[in-house]
Amino acid sequence: MKRIFITGASGCIGHYMTEALIQDTNHELYLLVRNPDRLQFDCNTRPGIHILQGDMSSIEEYSDLLLKDIDVAILAATAWGGQGETYDINVVKTLSLINLLNPKICERVIYFSTASILDRNNQLLLPASQFGHDYIRTKYQCFAQLGKTAIADKIIAVFPTLVFGGEADKPYSHLSAGIADVTKWIDLIRWFSVDGSFHFIHARDIARIMGYLVEHPDFSPSSPESPQEIDCLVLGNPAITVDQAIADIGRYFNKRVYFRFPLYTWLTNIFISIFQIQMDSWSRFSLDYRHFSYTNPVTPASFGLQNYCSTVEELMKVSRVRSSPN
Repeated sequence: MKRIFITGASGCIGHYMTEALIQDTNHELYLLVRNPDRLQFDCNTRPGIHILQGDMSSIEEYSDLLLKDIDVAILAATAWGGQGETYDINVVKTLSLINLLNPKICERVIYFSTASILDRNNQLLLPASQFGHDYIRTKYQCFAQLGKTAIADKIIAVFPTLVFGGEADKPYSHLSAGIADVTKWIDLIRWFSVDGSFHFIHARDIARIMGYLVEHPDFSPSSPESPQEIDCLVLGNPAITVDQAIADIGRYFNKRVYFRFPLYTWLTNIFISIFQIQMDSWSRFSLDYRHFSYTNPVTPASFGLQNYCSTVEELMKVSRVRSSPN
């Protein structure tokens, strides 16, 4: 039995991940949560589930626990906005937590970053530190310092791509919360061609990968593209083009694509100017970069497990989007 310290359990990914560890293992779980009322799973379903009411800003209060008792740390908590708080939580306190772990006891640290800070070769993407939002920039800054920690050889950094997920008893990711807004525009967007590509993954599939990493602390990615000193895994299904995704959504709604008008960057810029759309530096960079694709992304199938959601059609179904928008 392992003793696992988890941050971010109240989030979308955190719910799927923690619920799986509760149901599928007998590991002792220590959940650091600011507001226990946000937890929508049953914390009393079995022994060994400990709720630590607090947050990353006071992580030093748990120094004895982290130093003496923790075998695995899963760091999924994050701050999203506000420069002061975001840097303090995502960089200073995250590194403090990692440095409190005992390299002689802790066998695995799973650190959640974001694929937005990597380029197409899984190397650090410099514009992420220059133009990224507070969340992206601080994730870049923290990852760049992980190799300097005493427990660096036990860390595996995971980089989720576009995350979908959420149910009646789990909070929705930002993307899943807005999926209905995209599908209601399918009659219009299916007539345009967009040069771009991306990966996506469902939070339930992330949870399955986390379960594998917990049970296999000696696993190390063999890919030579892993950036810097830290083992890295990009989490996502194979890249899909924007055009293919639109076609798949159209097919799901029985709306065929007969012809497409190329939406060139220069034409997009005209629309932005005409309609006075506000574009921050990161949005502008993303519009120009277009292909957010990565090398050797993994899914549960990469570890001999079953994928929950691999295609756009499956994503529509698990998101409970009706095949007829009416």
